[in-house]
Amino acid sequence: MRKLCMLLSSALLLMGSAGAQQHQIPPYIPPTDKAVQKNLEEWSDWKFGMLIHWGAYSQWGIVESWSICPEDEGWTQRQPYGIPYYDYVKKYEELGKTFNPTKFDPSKWARAAKDAGMKYVVFTTKHHDGYCMFDTKQTDYKVSNPNYAFGKDARSNIAKEVFDAFRKEGLHAGAYFSKPDWHSQDYWWSYFPPKDRHVNYDVSKYPDRWKAFRQYTYNQIEELMTGYGKLDILWLDGGWVRPRKQDTKAAADITAAETGEKVIKQDEDIDMDGIAAMARTHQPGLIVVDREVHGPNENYRTPEQQIPAKPLDYPWETCMTMANSWSYVPDDHYKSVNVLIHNLVDIVAKGGNYLLNVGPGPDGQLHDEAYTTMTAIGAWMHVNGDAIYATKSVAPYKDGKVCFTRKKDGSVYAIYLLDKDEQLPATIAFKGLTPAKGAKLEMLGAKEKLGWKATGDGTTITVPAALQKKGFQHAVAIRISAVAS
Repeated sequence: MRKLCMLLSSALLLMGSAGAQQHQIPPYIPPTDKAVQKNLEEWSDWKFGMLIHWGAYSQWGIVESWSICPEDEGWTQRQPYGIPYYDYVKKYEELGKTFNPTKFDPSKWARAAKDAGMKYVVFTTKHHDGYCMFDTKQTDYKVSNPNYAFGKDARSNIAKEVFDAFRKEGLHAGAYFSKPDWHSQDYWWSYFPPKDRHVNYDVSKYPDRWKAFRQYTYNQIEELMTGYGKLDILWLDGGWVRPRKQDTKAAADITAAETGEKVIKQDEDIDMDGIAAMARTHQPGLIVVDREVHGPNENYRTPEQQIPAKPLDYPWETCMTMANSWSYVPDDHYKSVNVLIHNLVDIVAKGGNYLLNVGPGPDGQLHDEAYTTMTAIGAWMHVNGDAIYATKSVAPYKDGKVCFTRKKDGSVYAIYLLDKDEQLPATIAFKGLTPAKGAKLEMLGAKEKLGWKATGDGTTITVPAALQKKGFQHAVAIRISAVAS
């Protein structure tokens, strides 16, 4: 993932009107393919998914890929400090040979995700370092290389094992794929030193080399589209790999802001239209997410580690870490269940999906805390999932500690966010939404009746004492059968 640049991009999404005037994000272009439209609508009902960052780098417990990129040295610092760059890259690339996750069991991950209430998975088939977690025929730099530690294991085609395990549990499958490839001689050519995340040679002077890289990328994505079963999402990272041409100066400004650069240096066009068309011949209706490249191949947008301040008028998904890091860190700090559930409710109330990341360790296992966290989220979702799945945003979206979601039958959920150790209060009040006359109110997970009354421009719900003592945690969802128009 792109730490600093993505934060900047997300900040642009969150800007107020003054910022929006300064950097107007190009409009969302909805897909014209009817099958994609249908699948995108279904995806918007899933609401909650799992993102998995995993690769050979997990052996060192370091940030994924970025330590071999000669920029942003502050947060991608090479260890031990001061080691010469090329010595470090050599040691880093040797990790591919020793990666040996003998305790890899994707069925355990899939069961945990299902129990947590997740509906889909996005798995890193290849990150920017170019190390492939699938059995590509385009390079030997892959976990399934028979000369590597895990290469002769029956589970060595890791991406296939993951997708099969999650589909078996009824979850949908998505492939994360990095467009840049820092191992490829056709992206970072060893004739020149890399200076930053971009292709390190002049594409206009060496067009055949760039053509070879385009074909390499095309071939790898076609492999994923043809040999890994039903895939619902192609989730592409590395938004700086894009055509240089921009329609307007404003579009150029926003592109530069998102990539963290003052100038878009080269035309890194990999023919996304052709790739998307090819992919859909094998996977009809495939949702393509060309992250941050605003256009017809960005079927939904992906604010990273951020929740927009208000609903967005296009399909979107917040991707966020369950702990602090995208990839495995031995003693990583996990967000509390309360925070994660509040994030989920906030995102869904604003019309988005929540893609929550975990990072398996070098042996193939997740932290114990990842499992306990997902179990706790699942316990809440088993009671309150109806207020989350297959909902849309409804004004006022949120008032104080109450978030709102709307079902397709016109009913509305008012979801009260409980602070840590807070007891359910005797009354829950909110403005901007009033139940219709004769509407029935019920709290999920409870049988007691709720009273309510209109109070000017708002509503006050009376919570029986018996319910207050039940020890509800995280949030409670109150179904309102109909609201006043």
